[in-house]
Amino acid sequence: MRGKKSYQAWTISDEFWEAIKDEIPKKERDPEKKYKNTPGQGRKPMPARKALEGIFYVLRTGCQWKALPREYGSGSTVHRRFQEWLAAGFFEKIWKKGLERYDDLEGIGWEWQSLDGCMVKAPLALEPVGKNPTDRGKNGDKT
Repeated sequence: MRGKKSYQAWTISDEFWEAIKDEIPKKERDPEKKYKNTPGQGRKPMPARKALEGIFYVLRTGCQWKALPREYGSGSTVHRRFQEWLAAGFFEKIWKKGLERYDDLEGIGWEWQSLDGCMVKAPLALEPVGKNPTDRGKNGDKT
């Protein structure tokens, strides 16, 4: 099937790419740092779309960065891009764009929200059970 790309959960559609490509942080040279090479020399950077597909592959499959298939590039390079883009707020920006798009298409029920109680620590639980639940029923001080 040469020429045809199979779409998986981590494959970026052309429509999605067009919507987010301008949000990708541009890498700037640090003016305080002294570089050996002038701009444009050295190895060409990995294309952003390829790096993003690699990031989505790892996040979707749960594999380790070093186990990333070679078709997505070096796992360490993709991980480095992930860290840079995370720090720059890229993923939050595209999440917001996605929410706005979904709200336009389907509508989000903003008036109805819920919170799962198991995600919040019980503030008074310490008194009846002790600090560590495995300490219940043991002799001695439980503090």
